[in-house]
Parts: sequence; structure tokens; C-alpha cells
Amino acid sequence: MTTVLLYALGILIIVLLLGISIALHEIGHLLPAKLFGVKVTQYMIGFGRTIWSRKKGETEYGVKMLPLGGYVAMIGMYPPSKPGEAPRESTTGFLNSVVEDAPVKVGKKHGESIVDEITRVGDVAPAAPSDAGPGNTGPSDADASVAAGQDETEYRRGLAGWVDEARDASAETIPDGEDHRSFYRLPVWKKIIVMAGGPLMNLVLAFLFFGIVISGFGVAQSSTTLAQVSECLVPAGSTQTSCGTDDPAAPAAAAGLQPGDTLVAVNGTKIEDWEQFRSIVASSPGLTLQVEIERNGKSDIMALTPEANERILADSSGKAVLNEDGTPKTESVGMIGATPGSEVVQRPIAEVPAFVGENVKNVAGVIVNLPARLVDVWQAAFGAEERDPNGPMGVVGIGRLAGEVVSMDEAPLAARAQFIFSLAGSLNVALFVFNLVPLMPLDGGHIAGAIYEAIKRGWARLRGKPDPGPVDTAKMVPVTFVVVIALGAMSLLLMYADIVKPVALFG
Repeated sequence: MTTVLLYALGILIIVLLLGISIALHEIGHLLPAKLFGVKVTQYMIGFGRTIWSRKKGETEYGVKMLPLGGYVAMIGMYPPSKPGEAPRESTTGFLNSVVEDAPVKVGKKHGESIVDEITRVGDVAPAAPSDAGPGNTGPSDADASVAAGQDETEYRRGLAGWVDEARDASAETIPDGEDHRSFYRLPVWKKIIVMAGGPLMNLVLAFLFFGIVISGFGVAQSSTTLAQVSECLVPAGSTQTSCGTDDPAAPAAAAGLQPGDTLVAVNGTKIEDWEQFRSIVASSPGLTLQVEIERNGKSDIMALTPEANERILADSSGKAVLNEDGTPKTESVGMIGATPGSEVVQRPIAEVPAFVGENVKNVAGVIVNLPARLVDVWQAAFGAEERDPNGPMGVVGIGRLAGEVVSMDEAPLAARAQFIFSLAGSLNVALFVFNLVPLMPLDGGHIAGAIYEAIKRGWARLRGKPDPGPVDTAKMVPVTFVVVIALGAMSLLLMYADIVKPVALFG
């Protein structure tokens, strides 16, 4: 019973930390938007039905039923179409041709659709069902509204109609006399600050959580105290588990080193950590080293001669480097047949940026290879393959990991807490990197649009041309639909895989 409660507690803690991360991400958008005078009508955590909300000033703050994201609704996300805008005579992009050259059709504006949802920052909601089905030939609410005197709206056909609706939905968010407070009116640098504020908030949280992990709890690393001394050396790649009579004695054992000995210096050079000692040994095959040790509080000096041995080469990710025939590539290095113990060391806070940077690089690598990684997830979920522990994982999988770790009675409480903070740090790194992908409706898509606007306006200024005005990001609405569908499909796949074939980190 206790294990079940601890498992549930682990899930609850990580969901709470995820909720806080999402809430602060949206605050990263909210604060600069308000600072720059943009009217923000909603600040919502979650999607779906609103379960709580309160209006303060001109902004409604609330929580929705599904805590899987959030959004900030700002007025005027898309600029209106330019008066007299005509289709371009030629284009280098098929999608732009479809958007620009589509014929006009008459549509009746009614209800709230997914196009209205896309005008919000960060909100990816399912399309609302239509009031009229294929067999419904009776008058709809929209027809009644038109009959009552409301204006009809002319939309072009196909994808261009979506663009028109997006512009229309954006325009409807702008109250009379407040167009100057629209998002699209902001200078480029302010747009970038508003849109980058969310991901940067996640980066700050990653620094905080990883700072707690490495400077608060500390990081396990090899110590300068020997944990094991082998009797003999075996060749690289050997499956031998015991020493034979013909095997040469390990240099460490021959020199008299014992488990528990602490390395102090080599040839008069003080040893700071195991990596320093290992590097000296590796580069000294056949050379006699004077090793100062401390044993039971007393100092002693041993004559240690590393023996040349073959070691498998590994790349930066720890994987073996292979020859053309598929066999592991080896190198000749000095070895002594001893392994270090482990200790937890609190690292200085100055090392946190490098630690976060390494995590950012790793997550970016996963996202760059995301299509291939998702294929692996598919094959694992519907086949016999195992999940890659370094591959993508959904919210369900993250919750399961948190529950498993917190319910581990054999693990110290500090180690369990450290893992949860590390997981929260990794989540915020993922939110930071993923939201910077330059695709709408992600923050990176809006940032890319602002950068393009700066280039376009700068180029016009250099050529002495009139200012072209804000970039019409509404033309990217068709791409937004594709991205939303792709993200939804990815979420469903990861959720299914996390249930039927979860990632196994602990065997």
C-alpha cells in the first residue's frame, strides 16, 4: 500500500512541477506583452473546458481541464490584409500560390472555430464541431443571423479561406479604438521578446532545477580511492571472468596497491581527481611511476609500471567506434587493473551553465532526428523492439518514471528527490528547445516571422522603397494546421507507447 501511495506521489509531484513550468512559460509571454502595451485578454493553463477563472483588469486568468499546455490570448495577432491587395503574378512557393491566387467564395461567419483558436499564443485546440451536418438542410443559426441583418463574409476557396478566416478572427479580437494595442503593431524587437519570453523562462527554470541537482545534492563521480584491484589484466573485448595461471599479474596488484588506498600524488604531482590519474596511467605504458598513497592514515610510495593493453575506442556518446569490418576499434594504452570508488561531490554553481548547455545539445539532437526517433518508437510500440532510453517520451512515460523512482524503498530519499529535480530540469530544457522550432504555432515560428519582417523591412529601406509593413503571418495558417495535426499524432503515439512499451531505465 505504501509503495502505491509513493508511486502516486511521484506522479503528482512531476505533474505539479510540469504545471508550474507551463504556468511560468506563459508568464514569460504575459509580462513583456503587458509591458509593451499589448492587450492580453486571457491567460490560461491547460486546454478544454474552463474549471476556474477570474478576471482582473482586462485579463481573464484561469485553469482548464487538461493540464497539457497553456496559452496567452493577445489581440491582433495577425495584421489585416492590405487595401487593394492583388494576387502576385508569380511565386516560388506552391503553398503561397494557393493562398494568394485562390478564388473568392461567400461564407457566413458563425461560431468559434479552430482558426479562432490559432490566433492565441500556444493554444492548440481541437476543431469545434459544425452545427450543420451533411444531411441538415434546415436553416442554421448562421443563416438566421444573416437574415437578421448581420454581414456576410467573403472567403476565398481552399487554404486561402483559412487565411481569410484567421485574419477575420484576429480582427474580431480588437476592440474599437484599440488597434494600436495589437500584437502585430509591435516593433520587431518587441515581438521577439514577447515570443521568446516563454522559452527563456523554461531555460531559467532549467538552470534552477539543475543548480539544485549538481550544486545542492551533488553529482556522483569517480573518487581517488580505489574500490577494486584486479589480480590480472585481460585483453579488450575478452569474456574472461577469472584469472588463469598464464595471465600476467595486474600492475596495481604487483605494486602492492589495495582496495581502500587513496591516491595522493604521482611523481610528485598532486592528484586532484580520478580522470587526472587515469590520463597519466594511459599515457605511460612501460614507464615506472612513483605513486604516493594514503592507507589507514599513513603515507607510502609504490613503484607502479602500467602495462600496455588494448582499449576499445568510444565516441563522445560512449558508443564503441567500429572498424570497416564492424569490429570495435582499439588503441594501445597503459593500464594497471584497478577501478575507483564513487563519491557524491557538490559542484560549484559556475558549472551549471555547461551542464545545462550539454542537456540543450542532447535535446536538440533528439529533435533534429525526431522523425527517425518516432519511427523507432512506432516499431517498439507495435513490435518486439525495446524503447530507446534516450529517445522521446510523453507525459505518461515521464509520470511513470517519477512514480517508479519515488516508490523505490531501497533508494535514499535524497537520491529520489535529486532524480525528480533532474527530471524537471530535463523537461524545461525540452520545453525551451522544442518551442524554439521555427514552425507555427510554436514560439519559434512567431520569432521566425518577426526576423523575416526585420529582413524584409531592412531590405526595403536599403533600396529606398516604402515600408512594407508587418509580415502577414496569417498566410502560415495552413502550415499551422499541419503542425497541429502532426503534434497531435506524435502525442498520441508517445502516449500509447508509454503505456504498452514504457522506457525501462532500471531494468
